[in-house]
Amino acid sequence: MRTYAFHNHVILDNIIRMGDVRLYIQGVNFFIMGATSSSMQAQTTIHAAKETNILRAYSFASYATLALVVSYFPLYFLDQGFSGQQIGIIYSTGPFISIFANLLMGIASDKYRTIKKLLHLLLFGQLVTVSLLFPIESFALTCFVMFCFYFFQMPINPLSDSLLLLSSTYTGTPYALIRIFGSLGFAISAYVFGLVLKHTGSTYTLPLALITISVTLLLTFLLKDYQGSVRKMNFSGFFKLLRKPKVIVFFSILLVISTAHRMNEGFLAVTLRQMGASDSLVGLAWLLSACSEIPIFFLLGKYGHKFKELPLLIVASILYAVRLLIVAKMSDPSLVVVTQLMHSVTFGIFFSTSLRYISYLIPDDFRSSGQAIFAVVWNGISGVISGLMGGFVFTTFGRETFFLIASGLACAAAAGFVAKYVVERRSS
Repeated sequence: MRTYAFHNHVILDNIIRMGDVRLYIQGVNFFIMGATSSSMQAQTTIHAAKETNILRAYSFASYATLALVVSYFPLYFLDQGFSGQQIGIIYSTGPFISIFANLLMGIASDKYRTIKKLLHLLLFGQLVTVSLLFPIESFALTCFVMFCFYFFQMPINPLSDSLLLLSSTYTGTPYALIRIFGSLGFAISAYVFGLVLKHTGSTYTLPLALITISVTLLLTFLLKDYQGSVRKMNFSGFFKLLRKPKVIVFFSILLVISTAHRMNEGFLAVTLRQMGASDSLVGLAWLLSACSEIPIFFLLGKYGHKFKELPLLIVASILYAVRLLIVAKMSDPSLVVVTQLMHSVTFGIFFSTSLRYISYLIPDDFRSSGQAIFAVVWNGISGVISGLMGGFVFTTFGRETFFLIASGLACAAAAGFVAKYVVERRSS
């Protein structure tokens, strides 16, 4: 019996020891899994931070090109001997072609599930068209080449915005905290290029454009193609989505406020010149507006999610009305330049919040097409309306009436957003 008992004790003791070993092994495995998980999380954080920095560099370079196109291409054409009216014709092709280019590229992006490859195509097209401008002196040929250039240039911003919005899920960085580097790129480049061209002359405008476009193109090769991670879209679903009343109402109100915005943007330089402002004062106005966006984009990136979109759009529309009313009543160009600081609480709030609201209205499957529709309304249709209607009003009735009409449009947009907000609150 003792032997049996002894053997039972040995067996029991061995079982206990085996249990200890199993517990020990389980603990080691748990520790290894925890360490691996922590290591993977750390690697993901590092990759996300790296990707965020690349996106910021890309945004900076992209808006540096935009600063050249908006601020210094007109001066280049002026020095080429073109009249103000001819330059106006060249620039009127931009909003027109953007209607088709944005839609085409947005649909292509969603159909073929890529943003990165389209950016490669568009930036390469910009390089070719800018290169073609070097030997050209004919106005007709310049119009044709610039028409082609705008086809490749206009879809860049909406596709980039889609990329930044889709990237936030992976990087954890809000859109505004990346887009802020675009504002920095525009502001710094507008100032630095101005200093360079002051000493070298406008002939260096095109080489500078080739440099900024090339840098932007190189940076796109480092980007992740976020669009590729989303499943293929059903186009019938997208067109059904566009027919929804809340989508139609939003884009209709957007057209009203964007027309007011384009009226101010398109005729600001002409207004300042009429008031007797120098070219350097006009440049300062652009610099102040670009710099004023930066703190607003930063604050919206940090705290914007705490506020609902429609109330922010209402506030921005009201402030647009106030800003345009002030410009209408002023006669001192220096004070008009100061009002450009309101660009932060008008465009800064409105643009960033509109993109947020679109991400609520339109799912990721249709993101690029939704951004294309936004760009068509914000840049294309509103640009054509403000150019045709605005030019007639400005010439026929004068500056004050022109900006009073723009202010009235902003008031109408604010009323539309208030009505939309009330209806959505009652239905929720």
